[in-house]
Amino acid sequence: MDLSNILFLDIETVPQFPVFTEASESVQYLWGEKAKFLARTEDDIPESLYERAGIYAEFGKIVCISVGLVNTKSSPRKVRLKSFFGDNEKELLLAFAELLHQHYSADYHLLCAHNGKEFDFPYIARRMLINQVSIPRILDTAGKKPWEVKHLDTMQMWKFGDYKHFTSLKLLAHVFGIPSPKDDIDGSQVAGVYWNEGDIDRIVTYCEKDVITLIQVYLAMTSQPLLTEEEKAG
Repeated sequence: MDLSNILFLDIETVPQFPVFTEASESVQYLWGEKAKFLARTEDDIPESLYERAGIYAEFGKIVCISVGLVNTKSSPRKVRLKSFFGDNEKELLLAFAELLHQHYSADYHLLCAHNGKEFDFPYIARRMLINQVSIPRILDTAGKKPWEVKHLDTMQMWKFGDYKHFTSLKLLAHVFGIPSPKDDIDGSQVAGVYWNEGDIDRIVTYCEKDVITLIQVYLAMTSQPLLTEEEKAG
């Protein structure tokens, strides 16, 4: 598999509103129905659980999609990173879709994400539908046989068929001896950084570091040399 045909990606999502009380009555009601299935204790009420709304495409939105491409034709290899980000979700989805339409439409192209089959890929497709953005061929799984879906998932690769096993990207990086990129924020803090601090650049940096780690984990799992610091610099 030619590494240069794989587009590595990661997304960052947040709840659609900074706090539960700013959502419309209909959204509050619908989130309340969803929260019934998330509650574990008496203290788990819709308001307290709303910080988790960002992981559901019906209640969240994408604020950043970062992608990485490894150019294997240069020596040494070079990583190219690009991020689509901002407050206008439709605009960033349109720009990302355009990238896929123009450069990732051939049968030999692949997308790769960690837990991508359960989260990133369907989340992006759902938000595209909601925003009336045409879903690129490589993302659209409708009517496709499993072997026709051009998606790689490092978590699925690590499972080896074990359906109950969840392993974070951070843990996989650790077991393969890859330095962790989590030197600033983690996923649970993204919504706060976005809604309370308005620091989208910080989120983009975090997302791009995850893409580099994803590439490193994929290389380790496919017995290929890890990226050097010079290669990561692009």
